[in-house]
Amino acid sequence: MEQHPNPWKTLSTRPLYENPWISVREDQVINPGGGQGIYGVVHFRNKAIGIIPVDEEGYTWLVGQYRYALEEYCWEIPMGGGPLHIDVLESAKRELKEETGFTAARWTMIARIHTSNSVTDEEGFVFLAEGLTPGETAPEETEDLAVRKVHLREAVEMVMDNRITDSISVGGILKAARLKGL
Repeated sequence: MEQHPNPWKTLSTRPLYENPWISVREDQVINPGGGQGIYGVVHFRNKAIGIIPVDEEGYTWLVGQYRYALEEYCWEIPMGGGPLHIDVLESAKRELKEETGFTAARWTMIARIHTSNSVTDEEGFVFLAEGLTPGETAPEETEDLAVRKVHLREAVEMVMDNRITDSISVGGILKAARLKGL
């Protein structure tokens, strides 16, 4: 990819809010057109980690849960946050085990995703997990999860008819399906 110079100039930065998961700041800026203004940035303290477990018959597992911020129930791939200082693959292995009970013999990173790059620096990684061995789940206290087995083709249809809307899930499912020849 070719490099492009940054056309923005930051005049000052002011922290507005922080908690263990995010921080929010407001920057005074000169925009690319030369105008002065503000820019709000949400910084995430974790990497977003998504996993698409696929068995030998082409089935995958989705996770359903009520998403507080959206005030709606969502189906998505197994996912969670990985601390910035921990390897993303290690976080992916932990999340898959927590949410589905599976461990996997083969891991392939298939996507790097910026979830909403106009307002946040959140970076996501999606892994294809194969060679699955079942086990016990260990969801976190904040998770009330349903796990559903579907063929990867059905997961693609759920993306296409907007039953799956999470950006990491959408990108990961479509990329996994393409890599699997679907």
